[in-house]
Amino acid sequence: MPALKHTLSIDTVNKATTTVKRARANNFVPIKIATASAAAAVDADPPLQKLLKMVRAGGKNLKKGSSIVYWMRMGDLRISDNRALSLASQQAQKDCIPLVVLFVLSPQDYKAHDRSARRIDFVLRNLRLIKASGLLCSLAELHIPLHVISHTPRKSLVPQVVGFVSDLGCASLYANIEYEVDELRRDIQVCEIAKAKHFMTTFVHNKCIVDPGVVLTKEGKSYSVYSPYLRNWMSFLNGNIPYFLQDCPRPRANTDTIYKSKLLNLLFDTHIPIFIPGFELQEEDLARMREVWPAGEDAATKILEQFLFTRSRSSQIGAVDPLAPGAVESSKSSRIFNYDKQRDRADRDTTSRISPYLSAGVLSPRACVRATMLILKSDQVDGSKNTGIGHWVQELAWRDFYTCVLTGFPRISMGRPFLEKYSNVVWESHQAPDSISQGAEDTDEDSEVLKKWKEGTTGVPIVDAAMRCLKEMGWIHNRMRMITAMFLTKDLMIDWRVGERYFMEQLIDGDLASNNGGWQWSASTGVDPCPYFRIFNPYTQSLKADPTGEYIRHWVPELRKLMGSDLHNPSASVADKLGYPKPIVKHDDVRHRALRRFKNPGEE
Repeated sequence: MPALKHTLSIDTVNKATTTVKRARANNFVPIKIATASAAAAVDADPPLQKLLKMVRAGGKNLKKGSSIVYWMRMGDLRISDNRALSLASQQAQKDCIPLVVLFVLSPQDYKAHDRSARRIDFVLRNLRLIKASGLLCSLAELHIPLHVISHTPRKSLVPQVVGFVSDLGCASLYANIEYEVDELRRDIQVCEIAKAKHFMTTFVHNKCIVDPGVVLTKEGKSYSVYSPYLRNWMSFLNGNIPYFLQDCPRPRANTDTIYKSKLLNLLFDTHIPIFIPGFELQEEDLARMREVWPAGEDAATKILEQFLFTRSRSSQIGAVDPLAPGAVESSKSSRIFNYDKQRDRADRDTTSRISPYLSAGVLSPRACVRATMLILKSDQVDGSKNTGIGHWVQELAWRDFYTCVLTGFPRISMGRPFLEKYSNVVWESHQAPDSISQGAEDTDEDSEVLKKWKEGTTGVPIVDAAMRCLKEMGWIHNRMRMITAMFLTKDLMIDWRVGERYFMEQLIDGDLASNNGGWQWSASTGVDPCPYFRIFNPYTQSLKADPTGEYIRHWVPELRKLMGSDLHNPSASVADKLGYPKPIVKHDDVRHRALRRFKNPGEE
């Protein structure tokens, strides 16, 4: 079968092949920023609507196939509560034909989207558990093959997938929707070819709690302000809980006669690589990611339960096992019950830390909301701002909101600011490539200032602590993301796209919609943004986010003996004595620069 020739097994591949694949990935140079006209054209004709229209239209003279294929994606890495997988299984059972699962590794897509090596490693680790025999939550136990292929170049990925489907005599292809522009265009192309080849394609929503396109303004447009979106989101959710919070049935097993098919039996033997060339992790980092972010649905569920039912622990603020012994159960003062009061605290584990599992689809967002209803013993969802549970549900709604922004205004996935009036803001060095930008230096090399921000040596303790945490854990507290992003874009006046890209290259939970939304909020260029004249004072933010100083002392050990204001803003003499750098900028001085440039885009 031709598709099998593309199966990548790092266990057996020789060094020459690996070098070639790495070279192909490295030589691929994707377009990062579209022109304003190209972005406007995409906004005028959003690809999601085109895809959904094609799916609804279906096809004619559909053939009766001998198998069903579910195409698993990067955000689908679970067996339970998975809409497309559940529907594919139901169709296979109805037609009495086997179900096959396909996963395509696409290094050029990962490079185009700045995927981190940590995220790719997390994908591979979860895929191995999904495929593995001997595990209750694995496809092997259900006699369902998981076939993993690696494909380059990305331009020919669609014919590769369609060829695989055709070779299997597939009647129907199922997949959950990915909402980035490139992925939507890819799936539209799949639908077009499928129609010509007379097999059915079904693409369904699965990432969000309330599907994109449901919560719209009175004019039928996507919201660009969160508060009215949230009100309507809650109304739709509580008005149709059986649909939005449905726990999709797990796939049913294929019959064991599947092993008698030479074609399908081969699929059980395909390998999942240990790494993807160009996205390797160093051994130390690899071991750390395995400890801090264990793979699998079971681990994700246990981490969620710790958030729901146990108290916060200062011992958990670093790169440690999230399921380490010592958690104290509490029915009234668990982390979720205190979330409204303590969510911005970085000096203890006040947040859920499930973002990597939501981003990779290891954990269903619907399961998260259902869990809150069970705790409250309620048939309605609490989304109020005056309770811990309500505030946490609102954070899940932010995730939906940013995905809806991505689908309603798809130009934001093309490197464009949502507020085009800020496209001419003059940045310092490291302007992301943009043909219409003025007064900025374009270079592939980091300036000393940018290097210090990335390395956590800016001389501003809370910024340095957060950036060092990012570098070691591949994750940081949401408040720390805001502080570091605001510092880069307003204090250093470096293009938000530079920070957005660096975060994606480091984060294990990197998600285009949420990461872009957060960065554009901080840079005052996005939907419902922080007004440009509201600029975080990093020292004030430090006192609020790290009142005990434990976060800074943990991540900036040079300062571990300091207390009080000295810890948050050490004097020059204290910094010199401890070997800690002086601040690379003075906040009060650079604040005026940012105000001037945002007030008059294009001016120095």
